[in-house]
Amino acid sequence: MKKLLIVDGNSILNRAFYGIRPLSTKDGIPTNAVYGFINILKKHIDALCPDMLACAFDLKAPTFRHKMFEGYKANRKGMPDELAAQLPYAKEVADAMGFRVVTCEGWEADDILGTLAAKGDAEGVHSYILTGDRDSLQLITEDTSVILVKTKEDILYTPEKFKEEYGISPDQFVFVKALMGDTSDNIPGVAGIGEKTALKLIINTGSLDALYADEALGGAGKSAKEKLTAGRDSAYMSLELAKISREAPVDFELSELSSSQKNDKLSELFVKLEFSAFLQRFDLGEASEKAASLEIPEIGEGSVSGKVAAMFDGECIIAYDGKNRIRKTPLEMREVLESGVICHDYKKLYKALIPYNIEPVCVFDTMCAAYLLSPGESSYPIEKLSLRYLGVQCEGGDDVLAYELEKVLSEKLGEENMTKVLTDIEIPLAPVLAEMEHEGFTLDCDGLHRYVGELCRMQDDLAARIYMAAGREFNINSPKQLGEVLFEEMGLPVLKKTKTGYSTDAETLSKLRRENPIVEDILDYRQVAKLVGTYGENLIALCDENSKIHTSFNQTGTATGRLSSVDPNMQNIPVKGELGRELRRYFKVKSDDYVLLDADYSQIELRLLAEISGDEAMREAFREGVDVHASTASKVFGVPLAQVTPQLRSRAKAVNFGIVYGIGDYSLSQDIGVSRKAAREYIDSYLATYTGVDNYLKSTVAKAREDGYTVTLSGRRRPIPELGAKNKNLQAFGERVAMNSPIQGGAADIIKIAMINVRRALREAGIDAKLILQVHDELIIEANKSCADLAAEILRREMENAVETAVPFTADVGCGVNWLEAKN
Repeated sequence: MKKLLIVDGNSILNRAFYGIRPLSTKDGIPTNAVYGFINILKKHIDALCPDMLACAFDLKAPTFRHKMFEGYKANRKGMPDELAAQLPYAKEVADAMGFRVVTCEGWEADDILGTLAAKGDAEGVHSYILTGDRDSLQLITEDTSVILVKTKEDILYTPEKFKEEYGISPDQFVFVKALMGDTSDNIPGVAGIGEKTALKLIINTGSLDALYADEALGGAGKSAKEKLTAGRDSAYMSLELAKISREAPVDFELSELSSSQKNDKLSELFVKLEFSAFLQRFDLGEASEKAASLEIPEIGEGSVSGKVAAMFDGECIIAYDGKNRIRKTPLEMREVLESGVICHDYKKLYKALIPYNIEPVCVFDTMCAAYLLSPGESSYPIEKLSLRYLGVQCEGGDDVLAYELEKVLSEKLGEENMTKVLTDIEIPLAPVLAEMEHEGFTLDCDGLHRYVGELCRMQDDLAARIYMAAGREFNINSPKQLGEVLFEEMGLPVLKKTKTGYSTDAETLSKLRRENPIVEDILDYRQVAKLVGTYGENLIALCDENSKIHTSFNQTGTATGRLSSVDPNMQNIPVKGELGRELRRYFKVKSDDYVLLDADYSQIELRLLAEISGDEAMREAFREGVDVHASTASKVFGVPLAQVTPQLRSRAKAVNFGIVYGIGDYSLSQDIGVSRKAAREYIDSYLATYTGVDNYLKSTVAKAREDGYTVTLSGRRRPIPELGAKNKNLQAFGERVAMNSPIQGGAADIIKIAMINVRRALREAGIDAKLILQVHDELIIEANKSCADLAAEILRREMENAVETAVPFTADVGCGVNWLEAKN
């Protein structure tokens, strides 16, 4: 039997847009939705090997449903500008991949799906409908399957699978929709009838007609009967709105469809959209004739000289100087490596050579340079950069590509005044990170295993209490089941609903704490479950044979310049909450001869705000060493410093830190538990008190809007294209980013400079002490007890003097045999 893959274009593109963080080309074309769209389509083409391909899209014009009901989809927000800009590319890509792109004026994409599937049923073709929308489940037949795209794992629905999950046949699903309605499409349904009740009614009666012909109305209770009677007309109108047509005017036959890929067009699009990885995945060959000029030379036996690009291939060093390309062992290449090389990912090269006792010197890192020029992308593979900056597609030969890229990237960095950010911060930082990764952090595996056991017992106890309060067992981790228990069975007030049911997020549940003790237990259960699932045994599994954790630092992972880490994410080890903090007890010294020294910058972002804004009142508070939050409370709330209460200080602290992130009155009111009016008054009073801060926030946004980017004290740029968006929400987001980026990025630069200087000073002192971890504004050294005092002095000195500023930067140093002790 032939196979037809029919794609719900808008649904898949929309899902990709919200599932992948923003991406764009060097020319500013947004590409995240198209990138995800291609990935999803390619995955299912490879899995199904269909004979025919079709992709349906909606048009802007009203459909017959809008004419039937004026309110149809009335609450739908317009497509975001960044998504709308990608729609034409999605259609072009689909066409180039071999899909027939189909639209019908006056009809929706759903109707095209239904019509094509009906044609397949009639012609003995098995159709697979690929969508993220459950509405299409009504189209399932013996010869039509629906693949529902989900975040974790897609679900293939056949009639049997659907019946097993819903208890009805697929063609009855539309009756359920008619009763429950659909908030996303503004289909009214019957007021007060939810999905659970609607399903029971259709299971009992089989159809809408049978339900209303039944005097008992399907066994509905008194309240539901009243709702059903009052909502009869609405139910039948909703049925017409929810029912997918199988008779859209599709003007071609299935025999006209194919699955032939248009290689030239696809290659051209991938080059334009800078999707270098797809060129290989789709087996498209060379992207440009320019590639011939970068033909990788054979590896010879000669020697290299002058400016050299080098890489480590697992056994040997491969180096290239523009003419010669040779392969030699690291020891044979020591002189070249230590005299200075171009590389792609200096950290990786440095770490690979630690076992050889070779410290390569980097004169240019093409990966870090590309990151500085375009921060915030997911990765910077050299193939992608060669396509973007050289206009060629090449596989392998990193040394050759790095050599050619250095010429282009160094010039661009100079044009953007970021050469020193590369040479003075990012390149010197790479060896620091490489050595930290290599050294690792010792984990008390036995102790952590026992603690995980305690957490599991606590989780079981909380679950038992929750079941007792609910009166039955259910899946506490299922938002759907939890919502039914809390809001339908226990009658807690409904504060927020989502497309799929009741909201049970942390913010919503926190507001319901006083309604019933079960809520507190649920929040505690979630915290314990996260500690067990995210950390616990997962950390133990990542240990090496010496019980050491070796995290991997990502030097190019954030738009602000901050470091991130994976396997494990050490930046995410909890610092709040007694149970979470306790995890740090199990990160310990490697032997009894050592101690951990933990230093943390004190209020670095506020100090940077005072420095950059020039606000004299805030600067004076830091120079005098007073409690800045208490000082702010005194000024903003108009009370003497001695009369500032803990509550007033807490509110002032929330305003202090919130201002850095462009906090609004609503968010502040939620954070500190006051009215929105009071929050607005606090913000206004704060800005009136710290006029320098007020002027900074306004001027930095105006400057960023004019330039298109912000700059830190060290010269790091952060592009903010959102400021030019038509969408007001995106503009507001861009303004908050503009306010915060110089602060957060500036703090990132300072901690990086401190790390470079601490490592250098420890080496110069010749003592047994090494940096082993960085977490946000915190550095940890493992030092032999014999030199711990000197190491602590170096750590504090280098952190506090990393940059010259009018505002003093202070670092508090703690000491202990484990991370928790040292931190406290």
